[in-house]
Amino acid sequence: MSGDRAEGMDWDKLRIFQAVADAGSFTHAGETLKLSQSAISRQIGALEEQLGVMLFHRHARGLILTEQGELLYRTARDMASKVNTAEALLRANQDKPAGRLKVTAAVGFGSTWLTAQMHEFIAMYPDIDVSLVLSDNELDLGMREADVAIRMVMPRQPGLVQRHLLTVRSHVYASHGYIQKYGKPKTVEELDQHRLIIFGEDARAPVQDVNWLLREGNVDPSARVVVLRVNNVYGIFRAVESGLGIASLPDYLARESTKLENVLPDLNVRTTDVYFTYPEELRHSKRIAVFRDFLLRKVAETRF
Repeated sequence: MSGDRAEGMDWDKLRIFQAVADAGSFTHAGETLKLSQSAISRQIGALEEQLGVMLFHRHARGLILTEQGELLYRTARDMASKVNTAEALLRANQDKPAGRLKVTAAVGFGSTWLTAQMHEFIAMYPDIDVSLVLSDNELDLGMREADVAIRMVMPRQPGLVQRHLLTVRSHVYASHGYIQKYGKPKTVEELDQHRLIIFGEDARAPVQDVNWLLREGNVDPSARVVVLRVNNVYGIFRAVESGLGIASLPDYLARESTKLENVLPDLNVRTTDVYFTYPEELRHSKRIAVFRDFLLRKVAETRF
């Protein structure tokens, strides 16, 4: 890719190229960009002709980046990140907080407590366009996959600002229906005679040592009966509420239900620290500042 050939590249072609690389096909990229497959194909063909290189290997199962395509993709992604950051800063520095705010959070915390606060925040700041991405996988804040992350583990990625938001406490819960049918464990050792619901191994856990209940009071985790594995905390909550089994649940979530009881109240409480995290370059964003301050106020009003 020579400098004189790349000199005439425009941002629209790079944006389309990045979308095709992300989607793996002209069709899916067209759906994302609201363009026809033929229009996408023409733009990619024109870009390849302009640069004098093939950017994609064409296969029946989709498109794969060539070595030159990988190089251009990394460059385009870096440029898109810088453009997004510049746009965010320009919008955020206006007198009134406005613009898009993309927030990612763990599924359990995000789908329960966090979403319940959004009505008040949006009423206070109607010009902020909030988008919630609920996932137990970490989005790359450095590449602006989100503006803010609310995470249950200490961020390891460099270049991030982090603020301790709250501490979640967890205990062992069962439904009244389960207790009527199977009884209630009086000690942690008696969990060996009960049905447990745990976090599934085939998904990323939102917190460390999420399945501590398998080992508590017992050196052999295989001795305990697991009746169900679920890949998010809210799913575990609903399964416990239905009477299927016993599980460790965050106290704030368990209090949402009148059907649950803390069956081992004397067991040492499990705690998880939650962090409010965002990229260093957005440190002066007014949108992030008002969202952070709002959450800190709501946390102070909530018993976790």
